[in-house]
Amino acid sequence: MASFTADSSVSARVPAHTSATTVRIEPPRAWLELRLREVWMYRELLYFFIWRDLKVRYRQTVIGVAWVVLQPLMSMGVFTIFFGRLAKLPSDGLPYPVFYFAALAPWTYFSTALTTATNVVVDNQRVITKVYFPRLILPLSSVLSGLVDFAIAFVVLVALVLGYGLRPGMQALWLPFLLLLALATALGIGLWLSALNALYRDVKYVTPFLVQFWMLASPVAYPSSLVPGKWRWLYGLNPMAGVIEGFRWALTGHGQPPGALMLASTGAVVVLLVGGLLFFQRMEGTVADLV
Repeated sequence: MASFTADSSVSARVPAHTSATTVRIEPPRAWLELRLREVWMYRELLYFFIWRDLKVRYRQTVIGVAWVVLQPLMSMGVFTIFFGRLAKLPSDGLPYPVFYFAALAPWTYFSTALTTATNVVVDNQRVITKVYFPRLILPLSSVLSGLVDFAIAFVVLVALVLGYGLRPGMQALWLPFLLLLALATALGIGLWLSALNALYRDVKYVTPFLVQFWMLASPVAYPSSLVPGKWRWLYGLNPMAGVIEGFRWALTGHGQPPGALMLASTGAVVVLLVGGLLFFQRMEGTVADLV
């Protein structure tokens, strides 16, 4: 990538005794150069992107933030009727509403964050071509802005769990780690898809199908206990399998405690995140030309 030079001496407001400074922007040279210090320097810009995403999401909406709760609640009702009452799928001893909402809360966060992160580079093409900033901020802001919606849904989930007479125990201390796992999964896949979407614009049309297929491959409508024990580690290569089962167990004490499933999910997240960072970093140098 060609270097860019900014000479502050062209500004009329620079005092005469101030020497001109040159800022040279160069592409990463190492195989994995995250430049986290640079991301921290632009933290105010990250905050601005997060705040802008929230404002755009709920501007000129009829029900506003209530949609964060209504979406998983309506899905919970449909799942309870068809998968629970009619199909009578097992629920690991949990009431069907709790069983499904405990899965839909983290899943809704993941699917929304992934979809938003996929389009974030193309949606901000005018900013990318005019101003330099760490491009990693864009998918990172999409993933972090979804935490606000998740927090609202999580409050409803806790109220639902308590309303059914369930009391979370010490296993609830796993919840921050499980949320971090869901965030890292959304960021890792989002880095891949956002860079690919800058190359091939039809990626955004494939993403909804990918999310739908991923939900069917995750224990949202059914428990992972249906998967034979010898294949559970393989099933755990789907990171959201460990996240969803972990949320159910951490909040209710029912379901599968962390084991081979969680270990496989954590390993898969690490691979996806590191691979996504490598691929996004490689594309970062040419992304301004692609969008």
